Amino acid sequence: MTRPAMTDWLEEALAPLGQIKVGAMFGGFGVSLDGLAFGLVADDLLYLKCDDATEARFVAEGLAPFAYEKAGVMVAQNRRGRYRRAPDAAMDDAEVLREWAGLALAAARRVKRPAGPRRGPRSSLSRPW
Repeated sequence: MTRPAMTDWLEEALAPLGQIKVGAMFGGFGVSLDGLAFGLVADDLLYLKCDDATEARFVAEGLAPFAYEKAGVMVAQNRRGRYRRAPDAAMDDAEVLREWAGLALAAARRVKRPAGPRRGPRSSLSRPW
């Protein structure tokens, strides 16, 4: 998959925030800071993570939620993985982009990760062989 030119600009514009990575993901590109996903690029548009604390700002700006087509049906996002389009001004001005990215990063940090399976201690004594 060819990276859109936008991804290089995102890495450069967001570099003051830390180690930015833009990598291929599900037919688009994920944007992360130090391993924390906070954005995605799909169809040459940037979408930023939001939550209950930040979504009102995105809505007030009229920024559309991310949705995709699967088997001919539009699929909306779930409550845990909400993304909304970045404002056009953020794509023209690195400072504005960093401001909106800050909102997305704050939302990403607040997301509660589901608990993984609990594993007991690994010991050679607990193995039957």
